[in-house]
Amino acid sequence: MADYDVVVIGAGPGGYVAAIRAGQLGLSAAVIEDDNVGGVCLNWGCIPSKALLRNAEVLDLVKEADKYGITTGEVSYDYGKAIDRSRQVVRRLTGGVGSLLRKNNVEHISGRGALRGGGTVSIDGAERAISADHIIVATGARARHIPNIPVDGEIVLTSREAIVLREVPDRVVIVGGGAIGAEFADIYHSYGAEVTIVEMLPRLVPLEDEEISQHLERAFRRRGIGYKTGAMVKGVVVNDGVATVTVTDADGMDSEIECDKVLVAIGVQGNSDGIGLETAGVNVERGFIPVDDEMRTNAPGVYAIGDVTGKLPLAHVASAQGVTAVEAIAGMNPMTLDYTLMPRATYCRPQIASFGLTEQQAADGGYSYNVGRFPMAASGKALAMGETNGMVKLVVDREVGELLGAHIIGPEATELLGEVGLSRLLEGTTTELGWLVHPHPTISETIKEAALAAEGEAIHI
Repeated sequence: MADYDVVVIGAGPGGYVAAIRAGQLGLSAAVIEDDNVGGVCLNWGCIPSKALLRNAEVLDLVKEADKYGITTGEVSYDYGKAIDRSRQVVRRLTGGVGSLLRKNNVEHISGRGALRGGGTVSIDGAERAISADHIIVATGARARHIPNIPVDGEIVLTSREAIVLREVPDRVVIVGGGAIGAEFADIYHSYGAEVTIVEMLPRLVPLEDEEISQHLERAFRRRGIGYKTGAMVKGVVVNDGVATVTVTDADGMDSEIECDKVLVAIGVQGNSDGIGLETAGVNVERGFIPVDDEMRTNAPGVYAIGDVTGKLPLAHVASAQGVTAVEAIAGMNPMTLDYTLMPRATYCRPQIASFGLTEQQAADGGYSYNVGRFPMAASGKALAMGETNGMVKLVVDREVGELLGAHIIGPEATELLGEVGLSRLLEGTTTELGWLVHPHPTISETIKEAALAAEGEAIHI
């Protein structure tokens, strides 16, 4: 008889959620983690970065206080204290996760787990091995490195080092203009750094709708955040604490940028090495573990969830996959996850939130569609807040009015995704979104107006 029904290797937002769900369903469960519970997201990514972004937002508001008739005098700030606050937030949440594991009778085993085949997991650091009927691999991912940008952890950093860096560099080059790059650019610029983003693709946040990228680029230009798109970092040379970054621009010309720090934010690679996958006969492709709709790998009894699957490296996706895997183990026939409809969020200013198809993807897919747009500049609440950058853009099936995609940039954009996501889940249409009475004045009214605009019926634009 196995020691546990379910053993989870890794206690990030996928692993600990899977373990808790197993406990809720009456399964005996253990989670193995060689670091703090919560994984990269809670300890080194999503949570501390949002705390730092809030600090940056407050600092910007104080700097702009005269716009609101408030005189502050000279503004001083201590970035080290911002880091301290972010770590306090992390400690509170990690403590909460530990309590939830105990509440649901999940054993938390400290150590590094590795598969040994036959349903057995060895644990380095705990000098023991355990057996389980079902094993869930939830080991996550780490920052991807490329040979021409050697990371030294001091001058050339990944987000892991940057999230605890206590001093803002005077000059920083950020390699990668996706969510991580945009968020750190926001933080560093607010604290006085000269920032240059280098993005290989033709636009910032290249996975978002093109119009959203255009809005962000305009907003960053107005704020003085520099960027080069369609450009590649050819190499980085560090001398006497100063980095020289050679960049090949879109026109093929090379230029050099001197800076104090280089932040590499170009994606992740799966933590699939050194955990016994070969021994257990688990297939690995390009460093990630392929899974089916119920998170099963090719090896019987072995599942994988989260970033290590390479599906979509987002914390909430990992959590959803964890629930799916455990409910499949429990024989509950869980709903198949649709990764196209997974919400995506970027927390720079202005915030970006989206799900579903971009307009280009809808066109490429042969859909017959309408587009509804509503600018934040026409929102009474956005005007009152002084945050008028951005828009709501809905891509809608022309025949039935169902949402194909939603793309939002502006104040509190990430908080608006729940409404449109629920509408899509319940097969709602622009009729329901446009009919629903929204409180006034709120940013949420922009959703209603964009839905009406898709049918040519917007009232306030």
